[in-house]
Amino acid sequence: MSVNIDEFNIRNLDVSGIDRNAPVGVFDSGVGGLTVAREIMRQLPNEMIVYFGDTARVPYGTKSKDTVIRYSGQIINFLKTKGVKAIVIACNTASALALDEIEKDLDIPIIGVIKPGAKVAVEETRNKKIGIIATEATINSHMYSDVIHAYDESIEVLPKACPLFVSLAEEGWTKDPITYAVAERYLKELQEKDIDTLVLGCTHYPLLRKLIGEVVGEKVTLVNPAYETAISLGRMLDSLGISAVSEDRYRGGMYDFYVSDAAERFKNFANSILPFHIDNIKQINIEEY
Repeated sequence: MSVNIDEFNIRNLDVSGIDRNAPVGVFDSGVGGLTVAREIMRQLPNEMIVYFGDTARVPYGTKSKDTVIRYSGQIINFLKTKGVKAIVIACNTASALALDEIEKDLDIPIIGVIKPGAKVAVEETRNKKIGIIATEATINSHMYSDVIHAYDESIEVLPKACPLFVSLAEEGWTKDPITYAVAERYLKELQEKDIDTLVLGCTHYPLLRKLIGEVVGEKVTLVNPAYETAISLGRMLDSLGISAVSEDRYRGGMYDFYVSDAAERFKNFANSILPFHIDNIKQINIEEY
């Protein structure tokens, strides 16, 4: 598989008509991408966000590539009605399966979560043994391995599917003994293979970062693609000259959230992890787009 390892593919975009103070569109199959939105809020505080969580059709990991591309296209069509200046695919499955296809015809910049995390993992490893923990769909896509090997084919990539982490994170069991026991069981194999770098390859997993760090120990560097994606987004906006102008803005008015189902449950989870309280979650019929 041929992989474009550019941090972001600007593709000679004409950004002359883009309003630099327009919002950034962020989307995920559900609530996991809120960890990416959280990092954008923290690292790029002048940027407004329009977030869409496809809670009616989650999970994407069980869907075909064509279906994920179609879903992603519908969401991008919706986000463009909100006047977004750039798009972040805050979903590992959609980043792996849909990004390359979608960006071909898109007239605004777009990035996913896989390349930023993979790039930093390559920079951080010292013994060239990188562990990847993710959902089964992301592991089976081999996208992290492909991107890492495009940077350095001599690196040993050790993938491990950790599906239970998603449910445990959504339950809020981030410090629970059960979660610790599950993490020990999942991560034992990677520890035995002497990894020195571990990529949290699912957007839910940063919620368990402290616990995972305790299990693997301080000698293993944890890479959080949610954080790295926010940093990469900032570099991309700067390089295009469309970063938001610094203003004194009311935080509550900077962020809009939309879902395709279960708005109340989404709101409760969002307010458990975001740095700013949100009240208004709008539910839409994404199939109309």
